[in-house]
Amino acid sequence: MKMIVGLGNPEKKYEETRHNVGFKLVDKLCERFGTNLNEHKFHSLFTGVNMGEEKIILAKPLAYMNNSGLAVREISNYFKIDIGDIYVVYDDISIDLGSIRIRKKGSAGGHNGIKSIINHLSSMDFPRIKIGVGEKPLHMDLADYVLSNFKKSEREIIEQSIEKAAEATLSILDKGIDFAMNNFNS
Repeated sequence: MKMIVGLGNPEKKYEETRHNVGFKLVDKLCERFGTNLNEHKFHSLFTGVNMGEEKIILAKPLAYMNNSGLAVREISNYFKIDIGDIYVVYDDISIDLGSIRIRKKGSAGGHNGIKSIINHLSSMDFPRIKIGVGEKPLHMDLADYVLSNFKKSEREIIEQSIEKAAEATLSILDKGIDFAMNNFNS
């Protein structure tokens, strides 16, 4: 069993923000699988889908970004999902807008959602799919930037990036993370 967790914030006012690209990716995967997130527990919205013989949990933590780890731990404990099979999708300001980067493991890199997951799982050894949201302008506070909506000129680029990240995620599930890293890392 594998889990794809998209990070974001649950309120409507955050829906189109940079911080919510992980949620957007999970929505895109739900479209692809012809389903929706119909379970509401473990501080999350989630659903289970099958991809061949493999059961996949698609999840959006509802505990807000800074406490995402609570939801990830609860779901992974309940379904007995190995840490290496928890794929976390989130925004990254150090990656150019429109780019994605897949990693097998790593540090939090200053991302509070990832810090929370590392804390709750007591491990950094979970794979990540990072979606570039562009570098923060020098004059802007980091929190204000990641909680800002994409500019009109950026919307098409980020939609294409989310589409690419969905393809990469399906590729990981089908052919493995090494194949996806070789074919999708920008």
